[in-house]
Parts: sequence; structure tokens; C-alpha cells
Amino acid sequence: MATTKKNNITVGRRKASVARVFLQKGSGKITINGKDLKDYFPLQFMQDGLLTPLRVLDKETTYDVRVNVNGGGIKGQTDAIRLGIARALVLEDAENKPALRAARLMTRDARVVERKKTGLRGARKREQYSKR
Repeated sequence: MATTKKNNITVGRRKASVARVFLQKGSGKITINGKDLKDYFPLQFMQDGLLTPLRVLDKETTYDVRVNVNGGGIKGQTDAIRLGIARALVLEDAENKPALRAARLMTRDARVVERKKTGLRGARKREQYSKR
């Protein structure tokens, strides 16, 4: 029987984005939808936000991360990936959970855009009232 590498697969969600995160021991390589992290997210603050769970635990060069993400915009995708990485690190070692929870990385942000209502311009905006 062949030995296989242990893969931790988790899901992170934010707004309309869904990220599937595959975490395994490695050298710190991060691939998102087949592209390198710096190619997929060229803005530095997005790269930093995405790497926060690994930096909190000081394990940036310990794990390889492979991500499939779709839906939403780049900010939602960044937050979805961050939650997925945090969950994968807890699956890897349950002792990581208190540190990640203290950094507020384990909670899913459930806020989504409110739907447009019939007869209104948007979710809440109405036509201007005219008295006469």
C-alpha cells in the first residue's frame, strides 16, 4: 500500500465567495486557482490579510496551501481564504484554536448584501415623497 500525504481540506466563506483550502506540510508555497499568490492578489494588503492565520502561529514556511476560490469580489475571496486557512490549521492541530480565536480568525462574517425589495430603488431607498 502506497503512503499518501495528509491533506487537510476545509471551506471558508464570505459574502458570495467560497474557498476550498488544501493544507499540507511543505515549504510555504501558496497557490490560488492555479496561480501564485502574488499573481492572483497583486495588492500587498490582501496578501497580508490572507497570510494572517499563518503569521499568528509563526508557520508561514511550514505549510503549502492550495486554494480553489470562486464567487464574489477580491475582498470577499481574501476573507474566505483566510477563514479556510484558519480552519485547516485547527484541523492540523487543535492546540492552534485558542491563538486563532484570540486573533478573531475563527468566526465567519455572515454579513451579506440585502436583497432589493419590489417597489423600491434598492434594499431600502424609496421614491421621494411629494405632499402636493
